[in-house]
Amino acid sequence: MDPILNPYAPGAGSPPPELAGRSELREAVRICIERLRRGKAAKSVLMVGLRGVGKTVLLDQMRNDAEATGAHTIRIEAPENRSLPAILAPQLRLALLRLNRIEAAKDMAVRGLKALAGFASKLKMTYKDIEVGLDYDPEPGLADNGELESDLTALLEEVGRAAKAGGTILVIFIDELQYVEEPQMAALISALHRCAQAKLPVTVVGAGLPQLRGRMGEAKSYAERLFQFTEIGALAKSDAQFAIVKPAADEGVEVDGPAVERIVHETKGYPYFLQEWGKHSWDAATASPITELDVVNASREAVATLDESFFRVRFDRLTPAEKKYLRGMAELGPGPHRSGDIADQLGRSVQSFGPIRSNLILKGMIWSPTHGDTAFTVPLFDEFMKRIMPGDDWKN
Repeated sequence: MDPILNPYAPGAGSPPPELAGRSELREAVRICIERLRRGKAAKSVLMVGLRGVGKTVLLDQMRNDAEATGAHTIRIEAPENRSLPAILAPQLRLALLRLNRIEAAKDMAVRGLKALAGFASKLKMTYKDIEVGLDYDPEPGLADNGELESDLTALLEEVGRAAKAGGTILVIFIDELQYVEEPQMAALISALHRCAQAKLPVTVVGAGLPQLRGRMGEAKSYAERLFQFTEIGALAKSDAQFAIVKPAADEGVEVDGPAVERIVHETKGYPYFLQEWGKHSWDAATASPITELDVVNASREAVATLDESFFRVRFDRLTPAEKKYLRGMAELGPGPHRSGDIADQLGRSVQSFGPIRSNLILKGMIWSPTHGDTAFTVPLFDEFMKRIMPGDDWKN
């Protein structure tokens, strides 16, 4: 079939042709935003889930939804090597400049820009990666203590007052939130808490790996009461089937029942993998309908593509010791596994793997669902580890 018409869209953050199975969460975020816009209480929303479940795509769709209702939004991604103030400050400046165009919010927006100037100038000594244009001189005593928690709180309060004066709301969308360091996470939570207490229309919609819930609880004990944590996982079978059938049907192509069943089975219903198998099944088929044999033939290409991109980019960041630890995990299956069982696979004590395990958690490769358990953050990574480190040589 014509590859130009192929509707499936595998890729990092690429929106799928059909965003199946996520309407309930999109509605929850819409309600949160509208309640805050009207001065009513609502919790910020955080999505947690494994790689490949579509958190980034969903985050971007929610931002589009919010902007369509007139909300003001900013979007940041928390990388491993930059501070939260550095990535947040430039986006807050843009938000304040947009609010400055609203006549009723003009004075408060200018005050917010002065707060941003104080925030950036004082914290630049601590967070040297802060680079932001300054439109106004700082106002002494406004967000300029040089202490992140109090200054970020003061800054977000001013942004919230500007949004309230303009009859709107600021929604901060943050991806990869698990990479924010604990003191900076604590500052963000504290600032949002103060905005909630003051009934200011500022909220966060964030996404991160499963360890995010625990990290936020460690940063501030009241985080669980401030955020609505929602777990994002594989799609239900009916939604996974719809994600395959609907895009093809929109192009006038049928995917027969056994083919759909085979794709859902191979992908376990994970959205990213559904797109990969859908793409390669389309390319493998010569005509409609796409058959189970087409899917079987496509599976080799789909797995090879995942191995060279989705999986390999994560594998290449690992040290030899970390690779060996993950290979030991893979030997036990998809998991989760007791840390002691993994250590037994590798013939060493649990304690000796403490630093390796901690580094793998920091790199976002594993997480701990419960005390003493370890699980992959990447679906099907156990199968990949067996393919890339076959046999028993890894044990030596």
